Amino acid sequence: MNDTLLDLLKRVDTPTVCNAIEVAQGKRGFNDFTRGTMQCSAPGEAMVGYARTARIQAVNPPSEDADVIKARRMAYYKYMAEGPRPGVAVVQDMDVPNAIGAYWGEINTNVHKSFGLSGALTDGVMRDLGDLPEGFPVVAGSIGPSHGFVHVIDFGQPVEVMGMTVTPGALVHADRHGAVVIPNDVVDVLEAAIAQLFKSEKVVLEATKDKRIGFAEFEAAWAAFEASRT
Repeated sequence: MNDTLLDLLKRVDTPTVCNAIEVAQGKRGFNDFTRGTMQCSAPGEAMVGYARTARIQAVNPPSEDADVIKARRMAYYKYMAEGPRPGVAVVQDMDVPNAIGAYWGEINTNVHKSFGLSGALTDGVMRDLGDLPEGFPVVAGSIGPSHGFVHVIDFGQPVEVMGMTVTPGALVHADRHGAVVIPNDVVDVLEAAIAQLFKSEKVVLEATKDKRIGFAEFEAAWAAFEASRT
């Protein structure tokens, strides 16, 4: 991913990326996106980056020795501090649908941001909404007050967040709408696909936005819209 594409992806929303993937592939049916409604700590911000993955639990305390848990925690942080940038932390909460432990609060968001990560995506819980750092959006499954017994189970393995499978290193885009995994085979043409998408949408929007039109005008605009997509 070059700097021009990265800058563009920071400025567009996730629905645009989903649509542009279909433009790039020349068909509908793309399926690698989240399901259900998610919560976003910074509704005006999007995150984009290569996935650094992990799994956590919080409802029950860990059964392993404290030294084992501590060593895994520090190995996890080392893993998150490394890898390609931009990066996104993608963390599956194994307690879903009964997740209670807010892993993403003021401390962890600042730690992960200091590692150079662009944000966090999780099906679990976030908190401290008034104290999270700027420039590090969190897209989460829910909001809650406590961290419970939250602890890292493993990291660097494929995870599933809101119905979307994410492998380590996958290119992820997320915002207040949810998240999408960008297929490797469209990355090189994604910028052109976004431009084509905007060009096509402009045909309909210029004909209809803030206007009162009849069906004949709409029919002509829609025909031009469909022609612009092929």
